[in-house]
Amino acid sequence: MFCSTIIPTIGRPELARAVASVLNQPLSPADFEVIVVNDSGRPLPAAAWQQSPRVRVFDTMRRERSVARNTGAAVAQGRYLHFLDDDDWLWPEALMHLWRLAQAQPAAAWLYGSSQLVDRAGKPLLQLRPRFEGNCFGPVMAGEWLPLQSSLIKADAFFGVGGFNPQLAGPEDVDLARRITLRGDVAHTAAPIACIGMGVAGSSTDYEAAPQGSRRAREQILDQPGVFARLRASATSGSWHGRMSRVYLTSMIWNLHHRNLFGATSRALYGLASLALAGRHLFSTSFWSALSHRYESPTFAAGIEEARRASGMTGLDPAAARAGY
Repeated sequence: MFCSTIIPTIGRPELARAVASVLNQPLSPADFEVIVVNDSGRPLPAAAWQQSPRVRVFDTMRRERSVARNTGAAVAQGRYLHFLDDDDWLWPEALMHLWRLAQAQPAAAWLYGSSQLVDRAGKPLLQLRPRFEGNCFGPVMAGEWLPLQSSLIKADAFFGVGGFNPQLAGPEDVDLARRITLRGDVAHTAAPIACIGMGVAGSSTDYEAAPQGSRRAREQILDQPGVFARLRASATSGSWHGRMSRVYLTSMIWNLHHRNLFGATSRALYGLASLALAGRHLFSTSFWSALSHRYESPTFAAGIEEARRASGMTGLDPAAARAGY
């Protein structure tokens, strides 16, 4: 089977739309399946989609989305895993676009396309069109977002890193992308894949706890072997060399703040090594700008600017657009 779409749900009424958007994909029924993981703690209301032979439903007892997603992945039959939230949905032919990308880039561990962000009422906000290819470990560590809803992940790569971290609720998608891009490459298509709901209202994410959880998870990744070499290999410009140095120097400060002297010393040494290996990039303004400023996603900034030009909107701030470290 080509792919398995896993939809964790807390029983939102939008679940029917999410499931239908997958079932209506123009792939052979034998090429994909839908796994709904009911984490609401109560039975799901009867719905027509539950009668589809391509849908299987499993229950988890309010164990949060990471456990629910891991449960769905454990029973999935697809070579690729697709994680869709119950209030998001796929564009027509989305899986076909990703199937073509998989044929063209069979070695990539993570495939993704463009995303349409919408508010909780379904009104379009902006489009995200990332262009990252190959080794994008540096951008992901800096704060770049690869939306799960618009991605396919090789099942072997997913299980190779242990799946979602059940101790995270909110930044678990960012953490998974970091761990997978540490080992594998990514490939993208410009085709639209998913509509993704944004906004605090109606969200099950704890936005206050997410930044600290993300930071702690990133520190655990920096402790893994091969990180420095992978970061250096992804640094293809003065800006990314500066971003690499910032990853280590901000981690040094974080460890000093948490009184982890050994960790701070290690990060300082790697930070100095990254400065020494930057070579000619040390003399570029892009290096020092990246080193001294928090990461602002160019994908979000481009989407916001495009939306502003199209509608004259002024409510979105590029400086706050998916800011990283």
